[in-house]
Amino acid sequence: MNTQSIFEAEQNHLLQVYARADFVLDHGYGCTVVDTEGREYLDCVAGIAVNALGYGDPDLLAALHQQAGKLWHVSNLYHTEPQARLANLLCETSFADRVHFANCGASANESAFKFARRYARERARSETGLSALETGLSALETGLSALETGLSALETGPSALETGPSFEKYHVVAFSGGFHGRLFGSLAATDRPKYQQPFEPLMPGVRFAPFNDLDAAAAAIQDDVCAVIVEPIQGEGGVHPATREFLAGLRTLCDQHDALLIFDEVQCGLGRSGSLWAYQGYGVTPDMLTAAKPLAGGLPMGAVLLTQRVADAIHPFDHASTFAGGPLVSAVAAALVQKVSQPAFLAAVREKGEYLQERLAELHSPHVLAVRGQGLLVGLELDIPAADVVQAGYQHGLLLVGAGPNVLRLAPPLIISQAEIDQVIERLEEVIGER
Repeated sequence: MNTQSIFEAEQNHLLQVYARADFVLDHGYGCTVVDTEGREYLDCVAGIAVNALGYGDPDLLAALHQQAGKLWHVSNLYHTEPQARLANLLCETSFADRVHFANCGASANESAFKFARRYARERARSETGLSALETGLSALETGLSALETGLSALETGPSALETGPSFEKYHVVAFSGGFHGRLFGSLAATDRPKYQQPFEPLMPGVRFAPFNDLDAAAAAIQDDVCAVIVEPIQGEGGVHPATREFLAGLRTLCDQHDALLIFDEVQCGLGRSGSLWAYQGYGVTPDMLTAAKPLAGGLPMGAVLLTQRVADAIHPFDHASTFAGGPLVSAVAAALVQKVSQPAFLAAVREKGEYLQERLAELHSPHVLAVRGQGLLVGLELDIPAADVVQAGYQHGLLLVGAGPNVLRLAPPLIISQAEIDQVIERLEEVIGER
């Protein structure tokens, strides 16, 4: 198919849920992609932080080819070596004791919400049941006259353990500017009325607080909250890093109210921040962490990393997925995690991230208001529409993406070189200079 026939086929048959650029990408190498007309673009989007190792990485290709000749897919009713190996790697490189695989970031967050509510319900059942049993025993000890009361309470105890009390501890606290996906649960926790309103009613029980405002968080996190979800570095919301004090405070509040702390590292995890996991750079450990985007190098995969304490509340068939953690994607993901987790690789990301921010700060334009971020997730705040810069960037051989109305989000492949960063800056200067 030539370029025009691809446009026509998409227009006639593909559901139009994206506002796409007016060219067709054909292939890529390193940090460069090439369209069907032979035009090259330096990629500062990386599939929105997905293609951590760029295009054509030999280790990912080798893992893909090797596994493709063995098993593409089997049901999760059966064990496979790639899934076990990947789960082991993710636990070894994080706080986690257990891993649950999903298909994307939104489904990973949906899974985390389910696990949090299941955990809270199990805790409530246990506490209520034990209390009733204790009441029964105490009544029996008062004498034969209390035998009927005691037996009644003893019967209530196991029943409470099975069914639980009236359940109120199901609320989730999320934050302004956060983005957690577009499924019903993840969308409910995403502070975007324009995304939410066409599909309401969404998952109930979500309340919002301002990001990086610990006092507001303390007012929102009460005993009816089962989970708090936060991005350590907001991506879609304008590339805003959380403060160390804010995340540490959330940890304390969750402990006080027996709520689970969920770090959404779908975009900022797996090396993007300069640490393998963003939480490691903050020194604050969550109860669950969601990962996706770069996890399988561009193949669809998500994961929930969780502690044993949370895992103990989840039982067989509480949650399941047909495709999650299949052998093909697991084999590729294991190769990526092994490569990205190397100390030298992460040190290079931090170095290049600092260099990128320094070069962006040197842009000679009154339109530049701020530069912020961590590692190779950087936001460039402008006083002009980001969409205009994105569109103009195509003419200068740049793939860019916005993060809100006036912020450019730069999330290039983690393998980008300093020379390529210099090219990005030169082209950006031309683009912004034309505004």
